[in-house]
This record gives sequence, C-alpha cells and structure tokens, in this order.
Amino acid sequence: MTMTDPKSSISSIKIGEKVKDFTLLDDQGQAFHLYEHIGTKNLVLFFYPKDDTPGCIKEVCHFRDEFEAFTDLNAHIVGVSNDGKESHKNFKAKYALPFKLLSDEKSRVRKMYGVKADLFGLLPGRVTFIIDKMGILRYVFNSHINIKKHVDEAIRILKELN
Repeated sequence: MTMTDPKSSISSIKIGEKVKDFTLLDDQGQAFHLYEHIGTKNLVLFFYPKDDTPGCIKEVCHFRDEFEAFTDLNAHIVGVSNDGKESHKNFKAKYALPFKLLSDEKSRVRKMYGVKADLFGLLPGRVTFIIDKMGILRYVFNSHINIKKHVDEAIRILKELN
C-alpha cells in the first residue's frame, strides 16, 4: 500500500522506500535515534515551523488532543523544528504535549527529508510523514495552511495501515 498527497513536493525520499536514519536531541536533551523506534510502532514524524507561534500551537495541540487515537493505532508521534532544547522544553510544558519534540537547529534532517520552506521561503515547511513499523515511508502530507489536516490525514492513513 503506497499513498501520497498529490500536493506533496517532497523529492529526497520516495513513498515505498525505507526512510533515512537520523539522530537529534529531544526536548530533554536526550539523543533520539530514529532507527531505535523502527520495528516497534508506526511513526508520525511531523516538521513544523516554530515553537509558540499560532499555527504551530494549533497543530501540536491537535496532535495532543488526538494522542489517544494515535496510541490506539499503535503509533508514535514525534515533532521536529529548528528550535533548541530549551524552547522545546518550555513549549512542551506550556501545552502539556505527550510526545517528543526534536531540535533540528541546523536543518540537517529537514534537508535530508526534503522539507522545503513555504510562503516564498520565509517559513520552514510544515510536512507530516507516516512511516510504517518496518521503516517504510507510506504517506506525506505537505500543507502550511491546512494545519488540522496533518492530524486528520495521519489518523486516516494509520487506520488504513492497520
């Protein structure tokens, strides 16, 4: 089963291929190794522009509010932005986020996954990747403005994978 959003312009990783491994620091300063999570659960890896901005608050809170649905669908949720550990730690505490936030301060992973800037290059992109238990990319949703749809699409695709 391979699916993609027709609006997606992600080119460095293809639907149906194994995702690229990476290591980033999480909101607690601990190393998060992607491949340590492969083989256990499906993974929702979402890239967002910036902590504590209106659209990003809306997005992470929607992921938070649907956290139980993701748990029931046997999926981990992981957010990635260019913000540092302290920013993530405060953002996570302020909105009681039950999932990890990773710091990609040099945009290394963002580039590796082909997440391009939106709105004339002014804002880092908002892209959600659905990765199955075997580490295969199954779906990509890319929309800067349709924020809530990132969560809704992730749930829809995870239901299809199960």
